[in-house]
Amino acid sequence: MKAVVFEETGDPASVLASREVDVPEPRAGEVLVRMLASPVNPSDLMFVRGQYTLQPTLPATPGFEGVGVVEKVSGGLRSRFMLGKKVCVLSRNGGNWAEYNSVPVTQVIPFSPLLTGEMSIEQSATFFVNPATAFVMTRKVLCVPAGQWLLQTAAGSVLGRMVIRLGKRFDFKTLCIVRRDEQVDELRLLGADAVLKFDAASDSPAEFAARVRELTGGSGIALAIDCVGGATGSAVIASLARNGRVLVFGTLSGEPLNFSPRDLMTPGASVTGFWLGNYMESLTIPAKLSLVRTIAGLIREGVLASEVADSFPLDEVAAAVQQAEQPNHRGKVLLRIGDA
Repeated sequence: MKAVVFEETGDPASVLASREVDVPEPRAGEVLVRMLASPVNPSDLMFVRGQYTLQPTLPATPGFEGVGVVEKVSGGLRSRFMLGKKVCVLSRNGGNWAEYNSVPVTQVIPFSPLLTGEMSIEQSATFFVNPATAFVMTRKVLCVPAGQWLLQTAAGSVLGRMVIRLGKRFDFKTLCIVRRDEQVDELRLLGADAVLKFDAASDSPAEFAARVRELTGGSGIALAIDCVGGATGSAVIASLARNGRVLVFGTLSGEPLNFSPRDLMTPGASVTGFWLGNYMESLTIPAKLSLVRTIAGLIREGVLASEVADSFPLDEVAAAVQQAEQPNHRGKVLLRIGDA
């Protein structure tokens, strides 16, 4: 079979290559999935660079999310039920950028008329990571009240656009932080209530905090989500209102947060880390099924749908990752691997 492999960590466009490897054999409790498509997510690229929470065992194949069809099972009633089913593949160890991947049955979600309804390959491939992260952070963890401001960084991303649409759907206000001027009007047209440009290389964090307080009537921001870190995330922390809260869910800048303890002490604010995997482990099976059903409904409504910018075959993985890292690209880049 064909798979994308890297022998060393580094720049994805340089170290990734498509090559022939053996088809994996599913072990007990696993299913063999014939992959159809997989997105190029920031977590995949960090994994290739050796900067992700999970470190690769080299040689390795990326791909934490995707869609495929179960071709073979290895024991267990649940595994046999999956045979021949189209499934969302959430592989904690990667491996989805390949024609086949063998994963634990607990890491696949079947697409069914009752649970998820009909869904395109594009929406199936991007079904969970971004939609679930956006929904869980805003509706389950922060529980953003109607009429309340929510600040988000990297607001022009696919996930950021989902948060804007969630704000319109559930009647909370979005204060969106972007790096480029052209994104300001674009996100306002999408429905963002306010958009601020902040470039960590040139803009003043103090001026940024002052603008945030001006927009929020002088109080500062009560709730925020940050996936950038570095100077941008630190500026957000300096903008917090009394009892304000930031959820940190990414490290796009690769830079640590750097702020005065008084930014937390004086307002009694807090910074909390969020990782979707930890949240999912805390849920019962009925709660997981309920979450999947809710997300599927919001995808069908368009609220949590993923914009897809382009797709590439496995042999063109270098072009795919280069496209995904372009600062002005809109939507997800997919690897199209097989036919349904």
